[in-house]
Amino acid sequence: MISSNLDFSGLNDIARELELLSKAESKQVLRRSVRAGAEIIQQEVADTAPEKTGKLKRNIVVLFGKGAPGEAVAGIHIRGTNPDTGNSDNKMKASSPNNAFYWRYLENGTSKMAAHPFVRPAYDKKQEEAAKAAFDELNKAIDEVLSK
Repeated sequence: MISSNLDFSGLNDIARELELLSKAESKQVLRRSVRAGAEIIQQEVADTAPEKTGKLKRNIVVLFGKGAPGEAVAGIHIRGTNPDTGNSDNKMKASSPNNAFYWRYLENGTSKMAAHPFVRPAYDKKQEEAAKAAFDELNKAIDEVLSK
């Protein structure tokens, strides 16, 4: 006859750890992790952006977007709108230090100027590193919660 004893005493510890783990997935931790990834790409975009006056590089920022509940969204934004094109913000003047609307012309080119892309190549170059940075930040937060 086969005798077997099953010990479920460890289940309570696992349940406690899973409860702590759900705290690690809070909005704040998610926002921190996606920001870590976005900052990697932001730095690469700024490093590869054409520099004449420095205005373009100063206006490359990380912004949070709206995501579904339980999600965090961050992205790279280049501040500025063109007052001459009818964009929604016509109050911003081209001379404003926070208006680098011309980045689109550099990235995509015009009928009179060849494209000099810097956003897409930076993203393509750093996307894996950014994902790793986001996951590392998330794992660090989970480890901090589980070590308590």
